[in-house]
Amino acid sequence: MTKRDLVIRISNETKLTQQDVMQVVQRTLDHISEAVSSGKTVELRNFGVFEVKVRKARIGRNPNAPETDVKIPPRVIVKFKAGKEMREGVQKLTPEDI
Repeated sequence: MTKRDLVIRISNETKLTQQDVMQVVQRTLDHISEAVSSGKTVELRNFGVFEVKVRKARIGRNPNAPETDVKIPPRVIVKFKAGKEMREGVQKLTPEDI
């Protein structure tokens, strides 16, 4: 599903114009992105949680030269944890459904 698909679906359900729905969806995504970019946790009930985590430094291997170690520095990442309803819905899927 793309953002456009989402806008069309919401527009059909609410009878609002696609342009108005697009503005609301885009502003929502912008605010979520802005909050996460500033290090805040965004919790959307019944959907999930976006949070900023620090991935610790580690040693990696170069597959073309396995004898040499590569130091991978710590870095900041965004983690998404699905909400209970989404998690339960996905658990009901079988490989044939996808």
